[in-house]
Amino acid sequence: MTAQLFPAKPFLNDRLLVTGAGGQLGRRVVELLLEAGAPHVIATTRDPAKLADLAAKGVEVRAADFDDPASLETAFAGVDRLLLVSTDALDKPGRRIAQHRAAVAAAVKAGVKHIAYTSAPGVRPQAQGLDDHFWTEAAIFAQASLDWTILRHHLYAETILMGAGQALASGTLYTATAGKGRAYVTREDCARADVAALLGAEGRQVLEVTGPEAVTQDQLAALLAQVSGKPVAHQDIPLDALRAGLAGAGLPPAYVELLAVFDHDTAEGRHAVLTDTVESLTGKAPTSVATFLAGQKAALA
Repeated sequence: MTAQLFPAKPFLNDRLLVTGAGGQLGRRVVELLLEAGAPHVIATTRDPAKLADLAAKGVEVRAADFDDPASLETAFAGVDRLLLVSTDALDKPGRRIAQHRAAVAAAVKAGVKHIAYTSAPGVRPQAQGLDDHFWTEAAIFAQASLDWTILRHHLYAETILMGAGQALASGTLYTATAGKGRAYVTREDCARADVAALLGAEGRQVLEVTGPEAVTQDQLAALLAQVSGKPVAHQDIPLDALRAGLAGAGLPPAYVELLAVFDHDTAEGRHAVLTDTVESLTGKAPTSVATFLAGQKAALA
């Protein structure tokens, strides 16, 4: 099974580092690297005690604080290939890009040969949450000593569950997506793609990591109804109404604007891009939204 999931592993014996290993994506990447047989796996986190179980499996756990550049330089020492998992520091404008730039600089100083970075679709400046990704990519591209793989993760299928409760309770799924589709991809498929890039990617490339189809919100509402047994319909609303609804639900302003940007970009077709990245990297087709939701039947019901 391991050979099938990770068909190309020329860098299996390199020293491989995964940042943010205390988070869901980072932890899963580390677990999959171990399953693939990688002998030199390094995981960084602000609190190494939280990764004691991984350390017991042979992972070298190092402390790293993205707000402390010196800690990053120490953590990245001796590393050959690095997966930079984007942080969730959206609480203060400029904080996340400062963190990412510090990580790129530390990687270069440590002599890292290849960086894989978890980015997002539709990256561009002056777009809430996406401008950080844009400038992080730019910081990576500017390094002559680095090879890199930019992995633009499309919206996680898991994000569907964040709004499913309200939709099931009210019977209406509200979005401002103008009937356009989203190439939802599961976090598991993203983790497998990230691992494959760490183990096998060479040179410099930008990859869109997508699910197998672009699902509209009408289709999503129908799937939620089918799986839950409850009536759900989709209602498209203006973007300003979406913002007002999210703010009224108590979301912080930064997250209100980020979610609004996602709907805006979906309406413009930026999230309907489809690629074979997951299958070409891992040897296994990505999971469909229908299959993912079927696995969540108990929770949705």
